[in-house]
Amino acid sequence: MPFRSTSTSTRTTRHSRTLARRRSRRLRLAGLGAFAVAAGLACTGVVVSATTGTPVIGTSALADSIGAGTPSGTPTIDAGAGVTITRLGDDRISVHAGSAVPRNTANTVAAIALASGHDVKAKAQSVATKTPATVSTTTLSRSTTTLSSRLAKLSDYRSADPDIVMARVEATQDAADAVSTATAATEKAAQAEAAAKAKAATAAKAKAAEAKADAIRQAAANTPDGAKATAKALMASQYGWGDDQYGCLVSLWTKESGWNYQAYNASGATGIPQALPGSKMASVSSDWASNATTQVIWGLGYISGSYGTPCAAWAHSVANNWY
Repeated sequence: MPFRSTSTSTRTTRHSRTLARRRSRRLRLAGLGAFAVAAGLACTGVVVSATTGTPVIGTSALADSIGAGTPSGTPTIDAGAGVTITRLGDDRISVHAGSAVPRNTANTVAAIALASGHDVKAKAQSVATKTPATVSTTTLSRSTTTLSSRLAKLSDYRSADPDIVMARVEATQDAADAVSTATAATEKAAQAEAAAKAKAATAAKAKAAEAKADAIRQAAANTPDGAKATAKALMASQYGWGDDQYGCLVSLWTKESGWNYQAYNASGATGIPQALPGSKMASVSSDWASNATTQVIWGLGYISGSYGTPCAAWAHSVANNWY
């Protein structure tokens, strides 16, 4: 048989490959062993070393953990039976097995969230019903619709996974908070509008009362006695005329109109002073046809400008039958 020589480097290479294959088999076996440990430690919430099998991290809220052995480049694998293995780094992996929240806890929290959410919804609906149409309830309506949807999803909490239930509880609480905020804003807007309406009503009432008082005063001033009292006061304050001039004025306008602010002559002479035409008195105020005071003011001015005093005007009237 021919002699075949093998170089030292070739033998070394073959030996290295053999060792690598053996090491790979050991790692795969370690991975299977680690999975077995994971199945046994499900729901214990610890991270253990794949090499030693001893705990290396404290309890975890959402996952149980065991050692390495997962294939390189595969950070997470589904191990079946509700168990998920996630590589943490070095020689550690995390195994998620079951819910992090006890069923009883999830059910209790969900029941409380449902009751509270329905209370918030009921109040919102009550406020929306009582809110006047002039106040916008768009935001309140939209947020209430969202809350209704969240409550409907949470209502089957007894059959849902506890982790899912807790997520729905949080979503429901967020929606309820939004509804509460919208309800408060709507109530505030309605109260502000009610206050504005009450203020406007009070102002209108005061204005009406003032107008009524003015009407009463005007009615009194439009009577012959009221017109005479106005004339006497203005004669003294504006012209310095005394009782003698007042006596002449009373005689003059008694003859002309009987101190009737509605007096009208076929010639067109109008009112207490018998202005011709009556529209002349608009130089004092536009209410000349209905206000005796306006007529008195215009008549005194006319007498002062045309005759100087009421007695001079009265003398002219006696002599000529007009003034």
